Amino acid sequence: MSLTDEDKLGRDQFVTWCREAGCGVHVDAFGNIFAIRAGSRPDNAVVLTGSHLDTQPNGGRLDGIYGVLAGLEVIRTLNDHGVRTERAIAVVNWTNEEGARLSPGLTGSSGYAGDLDLSLARRIVASDGARFGDELERIGYAGTFSRRALDPIAYVELHIEQGPVLE
Repeated sequence: MSLTDEDKLGRDQFVTWCREAGCGVHVDAFGNIFAIRAGSRPDNAVVLTGSHLDTQPNGGRLDGIYGVLAGLEVIRTLNDHGVRTERAIAVVNWTNEEGARLSPGLTGSSGYAGDLDLSLARRIVASDGARFGDELERIGYAGTFSRRALDPIAYVELHIEQGPVLE
């Protein structure tokens, strides 16, 4: 669930893997993590891909995690084959998409899109009484990266809504 100690561990592992793949890692005020692999033409708009690492009870092991790790695997594969893209590729982990602990969900992506005010998001109360903003700070993922720093030309999200069994 989002912004728990376990979520922090998952985020930390994702950041480590992204840095190992040569990405610059940035976090915005909603806790969204952007891992950016530079392109050869920095003036080009980026290709954004990803999903979310948080899940919900019985959501399945892959759920949104598949989209985040698939984006990272694209970057690793490009690196392994020495492919340099003209456009930067950014892999995103949206914060609190499922809303299992902090309702409503879609917090990170709505914030990025400009559809949710940060001051309102910071006051979202979790099922255990914790506040979104306090939890972001507690786990160390309250960043300052500006969504205006990315100019995506496309967004690709691989996502599996599977429940407890993937067929």
